[in-house]
Amino acid sequence: MNQVEELERAILSRAERLASEFRERASRSRDSILREAAERLRLREAREESLAKTLAERTFRQRVQTSELKMQIHLDQVRWNLVQNIESLLTERMRTFMADAPTYHAWLDRLIIDAAALIESPALVVSANAQDQRQLHLRWEQLIQSLPAGKTATLAPVSEAIQALGGALIASEDQRIRVDQTFEGRLSRLRPKIQQTILEQLLPGGFETGSLFTG
Repeated sequence: MNQVEELERAILSRAERLASEFRERASRSRDSILREAAERLRLREAREESLAKTLAERTFRQRVQTSELKMQIHLDQVRWNLVQNIESLLTERMRTFMADAPTYHAWLDRLIIDAAALIESPALVVSANAQDQRQLHLRWEQLIQSLPAGKTATLAPVSEAIQALGGALIASEDQRIRVDQTFEGRLSRLRPKIQQTILEQLLPGGFETGSLFTG
């Protein structure tokens, strides 16, 4: 009987130890599972936070880029309007300048003489608008006497007058060399300077437009 009781106690003791070990293992497993779950949750929250931050930054950059694009379009329109306004003012100034016939004619003659000195050709052809062609014809003999030595010039007929507000187009006889001293030609050369000045200042009072009527 004693042996049976001892065996039972031994079995119960062994069962208690196993149960205790299982409880400890279960507790460790539970703690490990909880830690892993907490870590996965933390990593997921971190990823979601990073993704949300990235999306927010991307949205912000897109809004900034959209605003910058709108601002650039607006500035381009402002610059274009200012260039157009300046060119309109220069056109009116040219008309006023041309109304002073003696001064304008002297200036036009000087343009032709200076261009003749630049063109490496002895024979030149001068073209202007119809009104200037007629005026040039009246003083042509005097003008060609003022040309640089070794240079001669022919005035294009009125039927071949060019479309220009004022000034003249001077070319070699073979038309390979041309000096465009028309108002439109000079304005075209001046336009980049006007645009650059507007770009730098964006203030009408600050323009340094140069002059179409000198040089």
